[in-house]
Amino acid sequence: MLNPIEFVGKVSLFAFQVVRDVFRAPFEIAQINRQVAEVGAKSLPLVLGSGFALGTVMTLHTRSTLVTFGAGSMIPTVQALAFFVEIGPLVAALLVAGRVGSGIGAVLANMRATEQIDGIESLSIDAFKFLVVPRVVACVVALPLLTVFMDFSGLLGGFMSEFFSSKISFHLYITRAFADFDWLNFIPPTVKTTVFGFIIGTISAFFGYTTNEGAKGVGKAATNSVVVSSLLIILADVVLIKCIFFAFPDNSL
Repeated sequence: MLNPIEFVGKVSLFAFQVVRDVFRAPFEIAQINRQVAEVGAKSLPLVLGSGFALGTVMTLHTRSTLVTFGAGSMIPTVQALAFFVEIGPLVAALLVAGRVGSGIGAVLANMRATEQIDGIESLSIDAFKFLVVPRVVACVVALPLLTVFMDFSGLLGGFMSEFFSSKISFHLYITRAFADFDWLNFIPPTVKTTVFGFIIGTISAFFGYTTNEGAKGVGKAATNSVVVSSLLIILADVVLIKCIFFAFPDNSL
């Protein structure tokens, strides 16, 4: 158990340093903006396409069952609740972990292997604050926004699938989708993705920034970033769902 315990300790200290440096000047605003564009804008096509496809497939799978029990009118409501409460936040986080997490780990590991980080530090620049903190902040800021796009993309995919099956109008579909919907069904699941973003940014930056295996460590850092981030996101999702149900009992629909 020595290695797992040592790993948890190092990651915890790394995360604590990230949180501390976020509130410490100088604030790398330009670098944060670049990373938000890298994490958010470049991940948007993947999120939109995946959300649309998942929404379409989910409607195709659930429609026959709901129609059999005479609950065809509930299809939009089921679609909205499923996406906004759980599918959207979780899938968006896993997609970002796969695309962005591997990139952060590989870039920082490559900079460490080629001694670029040492070069930055030789210029009296805080390499940790310049390279790590903006990437973590970008993940925290971008992921909730990507989740919102994922939710509505899935809803649109569900509408398109249902339109070709029953010719339902867009207005009626949206009305039914949000008829029994409350803000408590939407805000907590979306806000929890900030935790997912922090996990992705911190874990990926940790593997890249602390690697000491040279060029070999680049691929290893990218792989470990995706695997560990995805695992921790799923585990954190379980804990956060229980916390949301405890804090907002009416949200446990």
